[in-house]
Amino acid sequence: PPPPRAGDQPAEVATPPAVVATGTQRKFVPLEKPVPADEEGAPSAVRRRLPLVVIASLIDKTPNLAGLCRTCEVFNCEALCLASAKITKDQTFQSISVTAEKWMPVHEVPRAALREYLLELRRRGYAVIGIEQTHNSISMEEWTFPDGPTAILLGAEKEGIDADLIPLLDACVEIPQAGQIRSLNVHVSGSLAVWEYTRQHLAAKALKGFAQG
Repeated sequence: PPPPRAGDQPAEVATPPAVVATGTQRKFVPLEKPVPADEEGAPSAVRRRLPLVVIASLIDKTPNLAGLCRTCEVFNCEALCLASAKITKDQTFQSISVTAEKWMPVHEVPRAALREYLLELRRRGYAVIGIEQTHNSISMEEWTFPDGPTAILLGAEKEGIDADLIPLLDACVEIPQAGQIRSLNVHVSGSLAVWEYTRQHLAAKALKGFAQG
């Protein structure tokens, strides 16, 4: 093309179309205002939850308890049991749970009352499953959670589940591990167990819907 001459107006340059980002992070904003789970009319009480109770009464460390509270709320568990509900007021707990304790039903079950609580759950028809490595534990990839209400018992950070509680369990399930340490953090173990229960529950629900359709 000929070179531009003095006085010529510059040609308009087409503006490229705006690029729309895809795959960006998406955060969920709750539809309801958080209401304490023990108050009447609380969303956590109205919402239909998975029939899964996570028992963390043997766990001491605040970060593990807070992480479990967050996991249980994310996966819509029925309840989380702690040795003391006061821990949910702790600043460290709240910084990790990111308000999960406002939505998650928390039951206080002291360690001394745990044995009777497990027996009561069994009387109410709950299957009580321990996440523990024992001589007859079942690997998680081979385990099928019951269709009915279920409780998962988690052990203490170092000692695991008390030996006198093992006979009260319907089964012990262990997470397959291939490394040298073979000892997952209890929050990680609990989260994997909750997810596996959720995965099986969702798969059974989908299969039932397919059969009915």
